[in-house]
Amino acid sequence: MKNISILGSTGSIGISTLEIIRSHPDRFRVIAMTAGKNLELLAQQVKQFAPRIAVVASPEDVPRMKELCCGLDVTVLGGVEGLIAAATADETEMVVAAIVGAAGLIPTAAAIRARKDIALANKETLVTAGHLFMELVAEFGVRLFPVDSEHSAIFQSIEGHRSEDIQKIILTASGGPFLNTPASQLPTVTVRDALNHPNWSMGKKITIDSATMMNKGLEVIEARWLFNTTVDKIQVNIHPQSIIHSMVEYVDGCVIAQLGTPDMKAPIAYALAYPERIATGVKPLDLTTFSGLTFSNPDNDKFPCLGLAYRAITAGESMPAVMNAANEIAVEKFLGGHIAFTQIAMTIERTMTAHTAHNLCSIEEVLQADIWGRDLAREICKEIGH
Repeated sequence: MKNISILGSTGSIGISTLEIIRSHPDRFRVIAMTAGKNLELLAQQVKQFAPRIAVVASPEDVPRMKELCCGLDVTVLGGVEGLIAAATADETEMVVAAIVGAAGLIPTAAAIRARKDIALANKETLVTAGHLFMELVAEFGVRLFPVDSEHSAIFQSIEGHRSEDIQKIILTASGGPFLNTPASQLPTVTVRDALNHPNWSMGKKITIDSATMMNKGLEVIEARWLFNTTVDKIQVNIHPQSIIHSMVEYVDGCVIAQLGTPDMKAPIAYALAYPERIATGVKPLDLTTFSGLTFSNPDNDKFPCLGLAYRAITAGESMPAVMNAANEIAVEKFLGGHIAFTQIAMTIERTMTAHTAHNLCSIEEVLQADIWGRDLAREICKEIGH
């Protein structure tokens, strides 16, 4: 029986994680779960999985959450202190880090210091503070398992192979909803258009990131840290079918790929049960039903966010944190109808251009860079918005 804490249990990753746990009650037990604003769903999850700790993002929501959990044997906490308590609970062996955004940094770092293994779904942890987190992982001797389908695919493709034999990491990208949309039409696409992902069911923020291809840019930065490689060895291929989740090319010219039906339960289950494989309910892949699998290079002019991510990790230091912060604000403003789709990249580029990269020595300094990026991005969005 493995004891699990889920940071972000009401999001898409958290919900899929609970589906896996529900299917294997003899293997996993939920010790703690956290949520942002969806208190009703969190209360339902508490009733179903009986965690010892339930955490809400805002301390102001604690009284309401206690009402919803009346009669249940659960401790209700709020705010950052509550998140840390959930991430470091004594019984917990693995923490599923699935909080979206920079809010996940502090509890994830606390979990590592408490020597908990991490199933990492929070991109921002490695994007904004990759070197700090990988140093923590090494210092405290914990295992870090990627939950992103692409990074899980790479992780599976390098199992049993020497890192020095890796020639190239190839991240695949669906291309999102606008792969075949003329660039001239992108300034007028709607939020509804951008949220209409062709292959995956995800939260709003990550779906917009997929539409701009910033999601793939963030994954490039993650891969650089997860697999201890250089950015020049990380390549992105557009693969609209989303069947090959990523590939690794070796020095002998051979390429090893991981294939599967697009469903996040598969990489989540691999992280939870490693090194074993368990049933997930994911539909088996039948390649005979596909007319073909296609690949192409990304259009960096049409999707400039990918290039901005490469620019950020090449600059290094504080630049990825500032880029990520600007992206979060720009996506928020787009979803709110304040800026156009193409102005997301514009906001990020202007924020990065105004920033001078500097060394980050602590999580606190990462968060300071994050705040700086957010503040400037808000000003830019206010200036260019409608």
